Amino acid sequence: MPLLVDYREKTYAAGKIPGGFFKREGRPTEKEILSARLIDRSLRPLFPKGFNHEVQIIANVLSSDQQNDSDILALIGASASLLIAGAPFEGPIGVVRVGRGDGGLLINPTFHQRDEGSVDLVVAGFTDRVVMVEGGMREVTDDDFVKAVEFGIEFLPKTIEVQHRVAEVCGKPRMEFEARQPSHEIVSEVDTMFRQAIAEAVRIGEKEKRQAELDRIKEEALEALLEKYPEQEIDIATALGDIERAEVRRLISHENVRVDGRGLRDLRPVACEVGILPRTHGSALFTRGQTQSLAVTTLGTAIDEQRVEDLEGETTKSYMLHYNFPPFSVGEIRPLRSPARREIGHGALAERAIQPVIPNSEIFPYTIRVVSDILESNGSSSMATVCSGSLSLMDAGVPIRAAVAGVAMGLVKEERYHILTDILGIEDHHGDMDFKIAGTRTGLTAVQMDLKITGIPIEILKEIVLQSVEARQTIHGIMETTISQPRSQISIYAPRIVAIRIDKDKIRDIIGPGGKTIRRIIDETGVVIDINDDGEVKIASPDGQALDQALDMINALIEEPEVGKIYDGTVKRIVDFGAFIEILPGKEGLLHISEIEHHRINSVRDVLTEGEQVRVKVIGTERDGKIRLSRKALLKPKARKR
Repeated sequence: MPLLVDYREKTYAAGKIPGGFFKREGRPTEKEILSARLIDRSLRPLFPKGFNHEVQIIANVLSSDQQNDSDILALIGASASLLIAGAPFEGPIGVVRVGRGDGGLLINPTFHQRDEGSVDLVVAGFTDRVVMVEGGMREVTDDDFVKAVEFGIEFLPKTIEVQHRVAEVCGKPRMEFEARQPSHEIVSEVDTMFRQAIAEAVRIGEKEKRQAELDRIKEEALEALLEKYPEQEIDIATALGDIERAEVRRLISHENVRVDGRGLRDLRPVACEVGILPRTHGSALFTRGQTQSLAVTTLGTAIDEQRVEDLEGETTKSYMLHYNFPPFSVGEIRPLRSPARREIGHGALAERAIQPVIPNSEIFPYTIRVVSDILESNGSSSMATVCSGSLSLMDAGVPIRAAVAGVAMGLVKEERYHILTDILGIEDHHGDMDFKIAGTRTGLTAVQMDLKITGIPIEILKEIVLQSVEARQTIHGIMETTISQPRSQISIYAPRIVAIRIDKDKIRDIIGPGGKTIRRIIDETGVVIDINDDGEVKIASPDGQALDQALDMINALIEEPEVGKIYDGTVKRIVDFGAFIEILPGKEGLLHISEIEHHRINSVRDVLTEGEQVRVKVIGTERDGKIRLSRKALLKPKARKR
């Protein structure tokens, strides 16, 4: 169906001017792309099969309070606009966001409540069935996930009711539509001549061989029938596709078997490898059947963080996951371009799935980037990305709290319904659902349900989640035999980062006048230094010795002299009553003439010279902060002559 959805956030909606050189909105941001996909995936299943009229939905955010997300309102508005326009869809639908805080489940939580909560789900559907579910969680149990969906369904009628009220005022009559169907004669001849061949072809387990045989049957059918039915190639192809779909579904619903011979609950063979790319910081190869994901983890410093500018304001991301789907992975030839919406969406889903186990910056002060390249695809490459991404993080030595695994569940709903574990591409194409479920051994972290039918009741959703448990646990077991916990050390090729926290008043001591001090440290050691306003200082270098040197220099700048501690200082000035010794950068103390030697000396210059290194001990501090030093306290008294 030619449905085109665009969601755009006008910066004036939040009283802002776009950043950068061009002061106008440009290509859509990742947030805008994901919101557009949210709308598309919720509404597309509601249109009748065969409807090929072009439909475009544009959702513009015109005003934002910067506290509530506009995507929910955009989806409600899109549903309402289709209803008003008289589109032949099974709407309107309701939609809410469900969160969970200390006080329990919430409807349409604010940005702050979402950040603090353990559940962030979007639920779209009707009063008795769900059409779309998507969101992230912090290791929530299966039961709590289902309860959150049930809670959201309770509030859907309110958003449906208001759309009907608007349509009563300004709605147009619903468009009459009847899908074009091949003639009875074409359907009958195609069925008689080719059903048996198609039924045998769909039982071929290997994707390439199966598709090659189906393509051969199509060529044979066109050659046999086009002379009798000229200019009806589309109808012949449609009849062949309908038979293929019917045979795939018949295998499942009548024989409880799938095109590759598996049972409905069976998982494809899974294999894992880690550390396969020697020069990267961490790598993993995850293979499930004919789907394969190569994930690579790269560790960087604070300067590698991603800056994100949206209606909420400017933020940074220190963890990101990117997904690539090259054409060779499905045996196609296409020019390589910038990431498509599908790649953005799959990457965001996998990123969300792993996010809850990523350590905070105080534990692991690195910027983390995971890249998943799909080398082969036959269903559920996004969930393969979750598995490979989790493995590559552990191979890189990132101390993630637990491994994350995912699986895609399918559905065939006829008179009865049949739930499929770990679906193939052909089962996604001819089936009724693609429900991606990811989590740790203890709880769910991300879900995304897409339907091709107009909704499923909550009871079926419960069964789907329950059936996925066995597959997820099996995958976890295989992953754990490959690598059971993060490596104790990061790669020798990764930068070493040390993070310390200092008093905010000490920041100026490290930076120095006009940045002179921090530039000196960087020039002498070659490290990268990042200082946050809250007092967090990160020092990074691939050279451990240089890092230690820089750390010592910074510690010396912020260190406060301690009474009783011994320092190697430098004589800065000599006066009649003693010498001023720099014991720490920028910190001097007075070495009184009486504290230089055990015996009386006539002149300080008889013992010390300016610029000389001298070991001294702090023996006290005055109320005004002046430091008193002693040299003789470190010298052995000379024996008296008799």
